[in-house]
Amino acid sequence: MTALKSTSIEAVKKLADALKRAHSAVALTGAGISVPSGIPDFRSGGGLYSTKFGKFDPETMLSRPFFNAHPEEFFEFYRQKMIYEDAKPNPAHLMLAELEKRGILSAVVTQNIDGLHFDAGSRRVYELHGSVRRNRCMKCGKEYDGTDIVTKCNGVPRCDCGGIIKPDVVLYGENLDTDVYMGAERCIEHADVMMVIGTSLKVYPAAGLLFSFSGDTLALINKGDTAIGGKADIYIDDDCAAVAQEIMKLL
Repeated sequence: MTALKSTSIEAVKKLADALKRAHSAVALTGAGISVPSGIPDFRSGGGLYSTKFGKFDPETMLSRPFFNAHPEEFFEFYRQKMIYEDAKPNPAHLMLAELEKRGILSAVVTQNIDGLHFDAGSRRVYELHGSVRRNRCMKCGKEYDGTDIVTKCNGVPRCDCGGIIKPDVVLYGENLDTDVYMGAERCIEHADVMMVIGTSLKVYPAAGLLFSFSGDTLALINKGDTAIGGKADIYIDDDCAAVAQEIMKLL
């Protein structure tokens, strides 16, 4: 297990105490929570956006205009860089599932599309950016669960009706699902503790959900800088999996 920094230990104790008092905690998670599970993040030095894929940059390839214009290239990139079938939940995912089981955590709001929160046992999860485990035909609307329809074919996956099967993930240039966003917003509005885990808070509208929080304790857990680190009641710049293990020892 990764050892916590000495500066993190008191902050972890403070967060554990806040969770013990909480009536309704909520978590907002980003790519950083899945890094210990072997899934790269996006914006760190070694993240996905620091690389090139052929002649295109990843951020361009994850846009709806690119999907429409270059579906073959999109799916080649998507298969190699966005699906991690062997990834397993790490202690941070498991902590949130356990907190929900104990009645401390009301919901997880995630920017991630990997499905690991559900694998860990969380049941109330708002997937703001969709999931790689859901797909839908753009022509007839037929739904395809799982990743096989994408990974076990060559080229562009197609439905029996001939339509392109699009992963249920929100690409740049697409809107978030209104019901999912509003459900997440309601949970945050009613929370007295909010944990923000593994995100730099640079992606909107997800980062804007913080403005809905008016509870007692805002805790940021992220390895590296965040956009509003100075505004948090508790700020832990450390490995989220190690932090989660220490929190569970104190609860």
